[in-house]
Amino acid sequence: MLKKLFKSFRSPLRRAHQPHSTPHVLNNNQHPIQRGQISRHAISVVERLQNAGYEAYLVGGCVRDLLLGIEPKDFDVATSATPEQVRAEFRNARVIGRRFKLVHVHFGREIIETATFRANHPEGDEEENSNQSSRNESGRILRDNVYGTLEDDAQRRDFTINALYYDPVSERILDYANGMHDIRNNLVRLIGNPTQRYQEDPVRMLRAVRFAAKLDFDIEKHSADPIHDLAHLLGGIPAARLFDEVLKLFLSGYAIYTYDLLVDYGLFGQLFPASAAALRQNPEYTDTLIRNALDNTDLRIHQGKPVTPAFLFAALLWPALPARVIRLQERGMPAIPAMQEAAHELIAEQCQRIAVPKRFTMPIREIWDMQERLPRRSGKRADLLLENPRFRAGYDFLLLRESAGEETGGLGDWWTEYQDASDSDRRVMIRNLSSKDEPGSAPRKRRRSGGGKRKRAPQNGGAGE
Repeated sequence: MLKKLFKSFRSPLRRAHQPHSTPHVLNNNQHPIQRGQISRHAISVVERLQNAGYEAYLVGGCVRDLLLGIEPKDFDVATSATPEQVRAEFRNARVIGRRFKLVHVHFGREIIETATFRANHPEGDEEENSNQSSRNESGRILRDNVYGTLEDDAQRRDFTINALYYDPVSERILDYANGMHDIRNNLVRLIGNPTQRYQEDPVRMLRAVRFAAKLDFDIEKHSADPIHDLAHLLGGIPAARLFDEVLKLFLSGYAIYTYDLLVDYGLFGQLFPASAAALRQNPEYTDTLIRNALDNTDLRIHQGKPVTPAFLFAALLWPALPARVIRLQERGMPAIPAMQEAAHELIAEQCQRIAVPKRFTMPIREIWDMQERLPRRSGKRADLLLENPRFRAGYDFLLLRESAGEETGGLGDWWTEYQDASDSDRRVMIRNLSSKDEPGSAPRKRRRSGGGKRKRAPQNGGAGE
């Protein structure tokens, strides 16, 4: 009874004792960041919180990117104010989240994410308040609302390069974790014990890969060593969260390097089990197709063209599909129904690991379905396919398959010519078709081929319109 009574008086700010650390302070003449590079709304949030008597700083990726000469995509604020106190200061603010409660301060389309300083979770004899913090049996943090000081917050952040605090009022940077050292040496380094930090949140392994790829940094040795052995912990992460993480990994302009790191650290198989199996069984074809798709995706992003996850997921999963189609055909199922059934099974399995929304799974299946329909061009079929809203994505996917070495009997060349031909020339092309020009199943033939007529480059590689 007394224990429960005393526990009820605990403040949300109560935390395990941490030794005080003095930050390395960089004045405005010791770093390249200028106020003019920063969102005026972010500066406004910091200044308003400071004027209300709270500590407040810009923190994380925006500070890191400004130091590296990269334009930040958003600005985050860390403060000593609780979410409720932040909400009281801004009428345009909304408290969000349960696992990690924070505040979104809205300025039109721009959102300034504002988080309260966090502290380490109770350990040993300290009991967790389930409303503030909780872990599962593997050590993964399920709730993280233990508030603390600025020093505590710096030690709770994941990587040293993300634990830099910038005060736009004094124009000083506070560095508690030697993040400046790691930025200068191009290193992604976890704060604290790497095994424990990955167990707290296995997604940190994906974040380490993403930052290494984005910044062209190396993952520091001690931070890299446990990844392969702990990769299986991603199986406990909610599938919806992994979908968001995969979009960040592959749709940010550095997908090929990201893919290499995921494969090297054993993480790719945790995200795409069937594709990883295909990579082991048919490494040259699978690797080439995935790389070509990712290369096209990166190119479109760098050119400022639109991208969509549907084409990318279609490419990442395709190498696992043909064997399934063939097995169904061997049981007597016709080609198109076999493709549709195999696609349904593969996507359903993948969604158990990564929750791909239906708005993307439907186009994936339609792109794959086009691979069985594109060889069937006799009569009016070719014109009907050309009018299909998924024709362009299906055609680009056909070229992607051919670029990886699939032999399609010149199908890509034929469709390239057909699109640009006049009506009379199209009729001649249809009449010239023979039975051998219409193979039954797109996935059946797959071998390396060299040379050949140059084809129109895929326009939707890893993207789609």
